[in-house]
Amino acid sequence: MYTAHPDRYTDMPYRRSGRSGLKLPALSLGLWHNFGPDRPVETQRAILRRAFDLGVTHFDLANNYGPPPGAAESAFGEALKADFARYRDELVISTKAGYLMWPGPYGEWGSRKHLLSSLDQSLVRMGLDHVDIFYSHRPDPGTPLEETMGALHTAVQQGKALYVGVSNYSAEQTREAARILAGLGTPLLIHQPRYSMLDRRPEDEGLLDALDELQAGSIVYSPLEQGLLTGRYLDGIPEDSRAASDSPFLNSDAVTEDLVGRLRALNEIARSRGQTLAQMALAWVLRGGRVTSALVGASSARQLEDSVGTIRNLGFADEELARIDAIVRP
Repeated sequence: MYTAHPDRYTDMPYRRSGRSGLKLPALSLGLWHNFGPDRPVETQRAILRRAFDLGVTHFDLANNYGPPPGAAESAFGEALKADFARYRDELVISTKAGYLMWPGPYGEWGSRKHLLSSLDQSLVRMGLDHVDIFYSHRPDPGTPLEETMGALHTAVQQGKALYVGVSNYSAEQTREAARILAGLGTPLLIHQPRYSMLDRRPEDEGLLDALDELQAGSIVYSPLEQGLLTGRYLDGIPEDSRAASDSPFLNSDAVTEDLVGRLRALNEIARSRGQTLAQMALAWVLRGGRVTSALVGASSARQLEDSVGTIRNLGFADEELARIDAIVRP
């Protein structure tokens, strides 16, 4: 039987999400990849156990994570039953709905029908009576925002979610979502955007400013830019890499000679900080405290340990930030 490490809360910093009472670890574990039937069960469970031993208390999922869709939640549900049942109240578990999950007109987007049906399915797969955070995974241009936010509010009223969030919403959509939720009495806890040294849209498009104004938290996904910021591409495209497989999230055309040169320059800064490139990239999104938590994936417990090593150096000198900007945004 798994017993959690007694010192699991010693090193990991926890940050309050906006003006809520909920604190999240600086690094959270995302189950987007690496959790499903094509991965050894023992490897998946080892990653989850090591994460919790290192103070990672937040596990982030979505209805369609896998492959196939639903597989990550099912795998997590088995691990939860086997290893974490007695630690449930020490965990923050989140899921989302909005992307394609089942066929027909109700299998995706932001209708009340889709969101609440999907949440019920997610709870069954994970063996839970509630999640801690339930997200609208993307805005729906065909559904009034009042309906989508009303469904999130209903999930809280039904006791099936403690908090609600949005993901992939623009700054203006986020402001309006927060206004609607506030009127219903269910605050917007958090936003989950894509953000990295190579993808500055939350800065450039005013999303981080909007979250500051709203006093809502943020948890960023793809802070390592689909592996580009892990150091794997410093010598080109490895045969077993995501880019080599022409993944829909990263293809070989993106890994240009110019980009490789920039990655090498960033890696030199990371080395001067005593970090891997991945660790510096994670520290960068967490700099200054505007981001509550960064989502990391892991294909092994060792890879997760490297990510968590980020917490040993989260600060940046102004000169380091200027050098990074000069490389990334010349």
